[in-house]
Amino acid sequence: MSVYDYKVKQVDGTNKNLSVYRGEVLLIVNTATGCGFTPQYEGLQALYEAYHEKGFEVLDFPCNQFGNQAPGSNEEIASFCQMTYQTSFPTFAKIDVNGENESPLYTYLKSMQGGLLNKAVKWNFTKFLVDREGNVVKRYGSQTKPEAIEADIRQLLG
Repeated sequence: MSVYDYKVKQVDGTNKNLSVYRGEVLLIVNTATGCGFTPQYEGLQALYEAYHEKGFEVLDFPCNQFGNQAPGSNEEIASFCQMTYQTSFPTFAKIDVNGENESPLYTYLKSMQGGLLNKAVKWNFTKFLVDREGNVVKRYGSQTKPEAIEADIRQLLG
């Protein structure tokens, strides 16, 4: 299995197979629009603009599990991100990253880190870096700013 074996819901409710991202470096992030880390959208967009042409994608998964900080509809969240932070990377439908309704994608992402890191996502803006072969290579906590991940992204892009 790899991330390419999963389907996720888009904002409009249709499914998208992550296999369309085969061969690209991915940064998969659970986000929230009303969180102290929400300004990280700026850094995510800067990385996307800098490296998208080289095969880099940011995949934005809003999550309302932490302090009810993503309360809007899927459309409202996507609009907020585009209008407030000028995001141009894909925002998907809201998901759960922990618990009984956890997205299978997040079950997979967490399991690929193994050991002590194979724990619940603790908060919004946890980031998973995936290489061009679909392997989860690193997990970053909420406090890790997107710009701190840039060297790892550049290395994976070659």
